[in-house]
Amino acid sequence: MTVVACIQMASGPNVGANLLEAERLIEEAVSREAKLVVLPENFAIMGQSERDKVEVREPEGDGPIQAFLSEQAARHGIWLVGGTVPLMAATLDKVRAACLVYDHTGKQVARYDKIHLFDVELVDSDEQYTESETIEPADEVVVIDSPFGRMGIAICYDLRFPELFRQQLTAGMEILVLPAAFTAITGRAHWEVLVRARAIENLCYVVAADQGGYHLNGRETHGHSMIVDPWGIVLNSLARGPGVVCASIDLKRLESARRNFPSIAHRRLQCQ
Repeated sequence: MTVVACIQMASGPNVGANLLEAERLIEEAVSREAKLVVLPENFAIMGQSERDKVEVREPEGDGPIQAFLSEQAARHGIWLVGGTVPLMAATLDKVRAACLVYDHTGKQVARYDKIHLFDVELVDSDEQYTESETIEPADEVVVIDSPFGRMGIAICYDLRFPELFRQQLTAGMEILVLPAAFTAITGRAHWEVLVRARAIENLCYVVAADQGGYHLNGRETHGHSMIVDPWGIVLNSLARGPGVVCASIDLKRLESARRNFPSIAHRRLQCQ
């Protein structure tokens, strides 16, 4: 069995302050023997405006946010899933929302760029989000080998598109890591339902790290970061505020669930 951890934050517009908070929470996760640590979406910056992240974008392989992630992974000897980092895009005034994965030596071993962008107006509030104004979408599904099993990577709004996870399952996914920044309204309605559904239908572990609290830009995020097992059981969660969620994952349990309830083998239709 392996201890994995979600980091929950309420990030603000100051990158340096956010990195200090992330460092504190990573140290707490390591003190609880976590070997895989997942940061939330936008962990390094939740700006006063959506364009703030464009101002701090980095080229891949260089910049203070990436240096921080590499250093933390190497210092603690952990695998670190770097939430999202704003990286340079082909479009000059946009970024790629990139989830970067670092191994225990601090080497970047994977990059997943967010596919589905959150362009939504919430009817129950005056909130409107148009990620496509500042984020360039990707189209590549990512599943990687890790010491903890085959790991699929997705980000926040991706959670609503089950065909993505079926493609990851076909590629051998056993653990899904999901950095997120779900709004309070959509989170209350759908977060736990969707996280548990993705675990149940794919008979996989889900490690879902969410932003959780009030932000200086006036936004409120849902929190409730959670780790869910292949049977859809919530192993641990945290309602609101900064903190760490830890649980043990066991691939033998996953293998047993898939063997005894072989719904994956019973699929008749394939996603295109």
